Amino acid sequence: LLPYEEQLPNEHYAQGERIKCYLVAVEDSPRGVNLRLSRAHPKFVEKLFALEAPELANGSVIIKAIAREAGSRTKIAVASKERNIDPVGSCVGQRGVRVNTVISELGGEKIDIIEWSDAPATLIENALSPAVIKNLVLNEANREAVAEVNPDQFSLAIGKRGQNVRLAAKLTGWRIDIKSPELETEVTASETSASPD
Repeated sequence: LLPYEEQLPNEHYAQGERIKCYLVAVEDSPRGVNLRLSRAHPKFVEKLFALEAPELANGSVIIKAIAREAGSRTKIAVASKERNIDPVGSCVGQRGVRVNTVISELGGEKIDIIEWSDAPATLIENALSPAVIKNLVLNEANREAVAEVNPDQFSLAIGKRGQNVRLAAKLTGWRIDIKSPELETEVTASETSASPD
């Protein structure tokens, strides 16, 4: 079974067509065993990258976190277990060949690959890319961050309909405020306000 909510928006499947899916659950029912499939699950993106990047398949590069709005955009935080391996480069591939293969399988879904950091400030700055953060103030007790950006970076940090900051909050687990003092504007996103997978 590939339920509607587990499909990518705007995808149409023809009878007999071969498609890749992620096996979410095996369910017993009175009519037999049901295999529940998904193309919208965050783990589907992880498995597609494992098919493309040997470093992910053999465990020398690991995906630490994924935030996904299926059919639209995904943010992935990756880390390397070996010092001489670039985790982001491993997923992107030479001239972007690996990431482009995954993007085409997902029907053009945008994918941001960032480097994981155990330092919250670095992780949040990376997660808000491609925007450049001018100043970051953390409240570790409440897991809240205020990111200050220049006016020309404000819409980039927020993203289309707040998507960039929403996915960054989901990826990091922090509530993130974006401020631009010159514009006197502020936008807030938290992982709880993010759209469900």
